[in-house]
Amino acid sequence: MSDFEHARVPDDLVGAAIRAAERTGKDVADVSLVEIAREAGVSRSTLLRRLGGTRGVLDEAVRAAGVDPGGRPPVRERAAEAGARMMGELGLAATTAEAVAVAADCSVHSVYAAFGSRDGLLAEIFERHSPLPGLEAYLADAGEDLSATVHGVHLLVARTLVREPRVMPALIADVFARPTGPTRNLMATRFLPRALSVMGGWLSREVAGGRVRDLPLPLLVQQLLSPVVVHFSLRPALAGVPDVDFPDLEGTCAVFSDAFLRAVATEPPH
Repeated sequence: MSDFEHARVPDDLVGAAIRAAERTGKDVADVSLVEIAREAGVSRSTLLRRLGGTRGVLDEAVRAAGVDPGGRPPVRERAAEAGARMMGELGLAATTAEAVAVAADCSVHSVYAAFGSRDGLLAEIFERHSPLPGLEAYLADAGEDLSATVHGVHLLVARTLVREPRVMPALIADVFARPTGPTRNLMATRFLPRALSVMGGWLSREVAGGRVRDLPLPLLVQQLLSPVVVHFSLRPALAGVPDVDFPDLEGTCAVFSDAFLRAVATEPPH
């Protein structure tokens, strides 16, 4: 398209398209003409008429103004993935909205438009990289084989912890370092209640079925998860220690599963 054709698109419409994209947290190409028209203070039909009847000239004019109109994942997707990578590599403190905006190649305003706040961004990252959604699906279909279910839980949690980006170890490390810091609120409002609901509901059924000893539920959940969480969070740091040789992931989970069953099962494995 020629410079003359770019000039056909008034600057106020280019600005309206960019503002609408920032407000909605989308790329310009993903913003509807209705939204752009609303931002420009005109009707959709008036907008189309001023564009010469085609949306393409607007996207090209936006590109000519130095803004990529689209062709990439939405801001929400880019920011969540950039934040997860940053958290795994640099830690939670470095994962600010400003830093994520730079890494995701978007404005800070777009990040806030997509997530509402930094806590909203962290919550989205947590949801994508937490083992809880997988545990919910797995335990919904759990059978009566307690040993197999426990081993499956340990495998699922372990694979989540070692998978890049290592979001959960970063969250846990921040809670250990700052037990009254902002991450505590995320863990207290999103992780712990949900973990107690998911794991506690299943363990309560196991207790009612006579397969697990009737112990305080929060301690049962901790006894199930804590060894796996601590081990696989620290395992990369111990990889180069002389004379320290761990079994592979499945073998390690088998050891932890056996230990849990011996501690709490009414019929421990022989």
